[in-house]
Amino acid sequence: MRNLKLLHSLHCSGWQGLGKPQCLTLRTDTGTLLVGSDLGVTELDPHTEQVLRKVSLVEEAFLPDDGTGCIVGIEDLPDQESVCVATASGDVILYNLNSKQLECVGSVDSGLTGMSWSPDQELVVLTTGQGTIIMMTKEFDAVTEVGIHQDDFGEGKFITVGWGKKETQFHGTEGKQAARCKPVDIQPAFPWDDQKSRVTWRGDGQLFAISAVCPVTGSRKLRIWNRECVLQSTSESVSGLEQALCWKPSGNLIASTQRKLNKHDVVFFEQNGLQHGEFSLPFDKGQVKVNEMVWNSDSTVLAVWLEDLRSTGEGIKDVHQNTYVQLWTVGNYHWYLKQSLHFGGDRAERIVSLMWDPESPYRLHVLCSEWLYLSFNWHWTIDRSTGEESSDFANVAVIDGDKVLVTPFRQTVVPPPMCAYQLQLPCAVNQVAFSADPQRSNDIAILTTDSRISVYQAGDGVNEDSEIKVGAGDGSGSKKRITIPKLVKTYRIKFEEGASEPLNPLKLRMITWVKENTFLALCQGPRTSQSVVCQLVTSSEESQEGEIKIRSPVIVDGHVINLCHNQKTQTVALVLSSGQILRYFWATDSSESCVKPWKSATGCLVQFPQPCIETALCPVDAEQMVLGLTERSRFFINNLEIASNVTSFVVCDEFLLFTTHSHTCRCLNLRTTSLKVLSHLSSSDSQPNDETVRRVERGSRIVTVVPQDTKLLLQMPRGNLEVVHHRALVLAQVRKYLDRLQYKEAFECMRKLRINLNLIHDHNPKGFLENLENFVKQIESINYINLFLTELKEEDVTKTMYPYLPSSSTSVHEVGTKVNTVCDALRTTMERINPHNLSILTCHVRKRTPELETALQKVHELRVDPPSDPEAVSAEEALKYLLFLVDVNELYDYAVGTYDFDLVMMVAEKSQKDPKEYLPFLNNLKKMETNYQRYTIDKYLKRYKKALGHLSKCGPQHFTELLNLVKDQQMYNEALKLFPVNSLGYKDISIAYGEYLSEKHYYEQAGLIFARCGECEKALGAFLLCNSWQQVFCMVSRLHFTEDKVVGMAQTIAGRLTEQQRYSEAAIVLEQYAKDYEEAITSLLQGAAWEESLRLIYKYNRADILETNLKPSILEAHSNHMEFLDTQKTLFMRHKSRLVVVREIKEKEQDGFLDEEMANGPDSDLYSEASSMRSASGISSKYSHSNSRISARSSKNRRKAERKRHSLKEGSPLEDVALLEALGGIICTLDKLTGEVHRLLKVLVLFGYDVLASELQRSLEDALRVVEKSIPDIWQPDLKKAAACPVLGPDSTANSITASFGHLRNGAVPHQDEIFDPPKLNKNVQWKLNIL
Repeated sequence: MRNLKLLHSLHCSGWQGLGKPQCLTLRTDTGTLLVGSDLGVTELDPHTEQVLRKVSLVEEAFLPDDGTGCIVGIEDLPDQESVCVATASGDVILYNLNSKQLECVGSVDSGLTGMSWSPDQELVVLTTGQGTIIMMTKEFDAVTEVGIHQDDFGEGKFITVGWGKKETQFHGTEGKQAARCKPVDIQPAFPWDDQKSRVTWRGDGQLFAISAVCPVTGSRKLRIWNRECVLQSTSESVSGLEQALCWKPSGNLIASTQRKLNKHDVVFFEQNGLQHGEFSLPFDKGQVKVNEMVWNSDSTVLAVWLEDLRSTGEGIKDVHQNTYVQLWTVGNYHWYLKQSLHFGGDRAERIVSLMWDPESPYRLHVLCSEWLYLSFNWHWTIDRSTGEESSDFANVAVIDGDKVLVTPFRQTVVPPPMCAYQLQLPCAVNQVAFSADPQRSNDIAILTTDSRISVYQAGDGVNEDSEIKVGAGDGSGSKKRITIPKLVKTYRIKFEEGASEPLNPLKLRMITWVKENTFLALCQGPRTSQSVVCQLVTSSEESQEGEIKIRSPVIVDGHVINLCHNQKTQTVALVLSSGQILRYFWATDSSESCVKPWKSATGCLVQFPQPCIETALCPVDAEQMVLGLTERSRFFINNLEIASNVTSFVVCDEFLLFTTHSHTCRCLNLRTTSLKVLSHLSSSDSQPNDETVRRVERGSRIVTVVPQDTKLLLQMPRGNLEVVHHRALVLAQVRKYLDRLQYKEAFECMRKLRINLNLIHDHNPKGFLENLENFVKQIESINYINLFLTELKEEDVTKTMYPYLPSSSTSVHEVGTKVNTVCDALRTTMERINPHNLSILTCHVRKRTPELETALQKVHELRVDPPSDPEAVSAEEALKYLLFLVDVNELYDYAVGTYDFDLVMMVAEKSQKDPKEYLPFLNNLKKMETNYQRYTIDKYLKRYKKALGHLSKCGPQHFTELLNLVKDQQMYNEALKLFPVNSLGYKDISIAYGEYLSEKHYYEQAGLIFARCGECEKALGAFLLCNSWQQVFCMVSRLHFTEDKVVGMAQTIAGRLTEQQRYSEAAIVLEQYAKDYEEAITSLLQGAAWEESLRLIYKYNRADILETNLKPSILEAHSNHMEFLDTQKTLFMRHKSRLVVVREIKEKEQDGFLDEEMANGPDSDLYSEASSMRSASGISSKYSHSNSRISARSSKNRRKAERKRHSLKEGSPLEDVALLEALGGIICTLDKLTGEVHRLLKVLVLFGYDVLASELQRSLEDALRVVEKSIPDIWQPDLKKAAACPVLGPDSTANSITASFGHLRNGAVPHQDEIFDPPKLNKNVQWKLNIL
């Protein structure tokens, strides 16, 4: 689908060399030309139009001075800094370009007819006048000399396996008559054949082919030789074979030409000499002859040089023939004539030499007589329509000689070489341009070789023009009507006065249709280093042929290689071969047209780092920017490189699409993608559910994008097309449909392209719910609405599957209620529009808690009261549909749960159930009392709460069954609600409930239940078990216990409270109920309740207890606290010192490992800086096996393993963590001690022990001060970051890492966080006494 676009051309005629030019070669290192003529060699610089040197071969007598000399070959030898020239007289001359010395390195007496160097310039083949081949090395040492015409076939001779004669073989469609046909006489070479031998090398230089006239038959024959000049194969005799010969560089075909009875073909031969393929030249019989054929270096373009044949009365004679150069390419096994250059019949324009540039594959060099030199730089392009509205047909035009093959991809997709229709032109086509006007984007302008532009206007589909042929797209099998354009007018380009005809082919290039009657075009300037931008304005005359005049030429310094135009802004950008970007300014009333450097919004000059061969204009970040793609796949936006592996790109509406060498196609929305994001495309990886990226076939290139649609056309390397729907285009189109409330179009697009239908709602939930009636009316199809309902899910697809930054999605309901909300709203809407709708049933079924009973009830209503509308859904259809949505067994159970036996029978009849199963069950149910019947049904369906309610209404005779049901299903609370509080049933259920709670060891709750129902004895036992002494004495009072019994009960309870260290509560029980205040005081002293014990001592006037019990207790408490504080302080300092040592050891070990194992090791380059490898002799290795066995165990074993892992043993792998844990525990213990010390200090001061109190206060104060100062040193700021992944590092092994991550899964993370968080001291507690 690609055409050859002319990027740049050179036309040089202002020089004069030696004699008349005959052949041409190129100096690749300097870019200059070496031209061989009848007098010598001339070096020309086409960029400056200067003659650099003239080397005369007449002075050394290598060529005659009468102009009859002939150079048969010329070759630049960069390695030797020389040029090699072969003359027809037999001399091989070497001219050193530096020393300027001529040297004859060889001479052949019989003369030379040709010279051909191998592609690597290691060998040279000379063909002599005696019909021999001389092979020499690059030092001109002879390798061998053999005759061209040999009787032997060659080393590749075919082997006969004895399957009979050729006459007896199968001849295919030719039939048996082919066996009896006489051999066709081989026609000798044509009179215009120059009789010279032609030599061509394969691209790898291993083989070469020679086409020579056979002296026996007089016809040309092809022979293939290897690098040692050994004949490999000989072609079969081919009648009409001509002189042109060229081996395809890729090595698979040898091209030549053959004149047949009714056509002129380019034929191809394999290296075994057999013919393989052909195509016909677009000329009549005997009209032209082919002089030469040349393949470009990448084997994609075949250049054919032809001349007219003019006949006279005596024969055929070449007199003022027209010359042509045709460029042919192949795709899908079809040969396209992409460009045809007509050089006219003037003697000055006759071509004498033609060659492709060896380094630039698409640069063609042409040398004409009278020293006229032309070069053409081509590149591939796709001529597509550029409209962005739905009226644009996404046309793509393909040039094929005098035809333009057009396919409107919006209407049909036709694979090449076929097309929807073709436009027949009177002569060959050079360029195609589509109108930039949005309303006329389907109009086509075609430039032909006769400098005329034909304008075709999109018609109404009626083919009235006989020159428009309908192709594959509108045949008998096509269902779509193709809109075919019609020829409106043809315009002749009028050049400047005195030059009505162009001096060279394709004088105008890059014709761009910018306005209705205006084109922009480029041509060469007054100097070869300049270009001209001009306007082509069509005339408004009513004549049959119009005229185009060239207006407002603007000279640009430099070679303009690209021109792009933006219709919306009328901006035109020019790209120079240097990468510079210019802006074209249109003429106004006060100024003429001009060009200025392109500047960004900030005023900075914009220039591509490299020249770009494909460009486009589009807005990015609200600024007009130039997009460019280089030959080396580098993609730029202004001067910023976006990617370095782009193969093709296109801008369509708001989207930028491009393919890459990594076989992906990206589609970016330029309205939502900033330039900053674009600049990081090459370094960022695609995210999951990234709608911008799509994998494509290897080598795919973008052909076009259908505007306002989802189609993306890709062409594969072999030529076939593939239509894909890029997810970004699809979602963008769907979002547009939804914003316009076009639900039908959106639904059809999403259903066809498998987009989750939740997007209909999630794109704009509020708007969707407000337009539900519109949605239902547009969709119409019940099946489509049901499909939408069945795909509903709570997930918001705009945040998961199809994330979109500027999403209009606004939630109108809580999380988890989306499905219910949509189903209810849609059901309400459909009930208003059509109450007998299957989708209503779907709404009930699709709710998070399916409303199957309601759905069944609606089916039952349809059965009882059938709708009068004949098109309405019947009960049978509704039930059948419901069975499709829900499992039949589940639906049967729900039907049973409605207690409607008619409905049950209706469902059962549609199911696969055996009537012997459900009929007896239903008959038994019908015989039961209503409440017991419903109880039985609910119990069968395991709806125990409902069953309990129905059973409670069945009377006292079923109470035992009810109580068993309550006990089995543990529904005590539900059962208690069904009976009055004072009823016997309530009491029985309460007793059962209390016994159940006692079994679960919930004694206090059991006692409350027993007490509530009046079972005080059982309540007392329950309260005793949980030591709820207040409730115990309440029950004792209700049971009227004797005083002795109460005292005994109090002593028992006090003992239990003392065991639980509830000394204050034990003292209350002893004082108030046991009447034993001495034991109460003793209990308070044990609990360090000094002030309360003083209160009782003075209440009962027992001052003696002060000396006997109180003072000894406070002195003992003081001694214990002093000893405890000293121990904790010593332990704290020891742990702190050890922690410093452990940390230093670990740092030294890590540094030593890195220095020893990685810095200078022989394999240091094999390890990354983050490597945690270590030998098995490390510290942690001996713990790795035990740690690896720590897995999911019981909580007891897990705690035990955790304690073992955080061991304080010196040298343990996590000793530092254990020390942190121990230090934190000490700090928390000291902090909690302040309240207890405060109470003790008050008592000590009260009894005059000021010294002891001061000592205790000072000791605790010192301990807290030491702790507070040490906290920053122990819990350093970066400690938690370093411990974020404590399992990794040089001290870890694979087993220990696995075990540690196992602990993370088992819930060890919170504990770890607490360890690495510094403890906080409670400074709000005022525990110190100021009087001390």
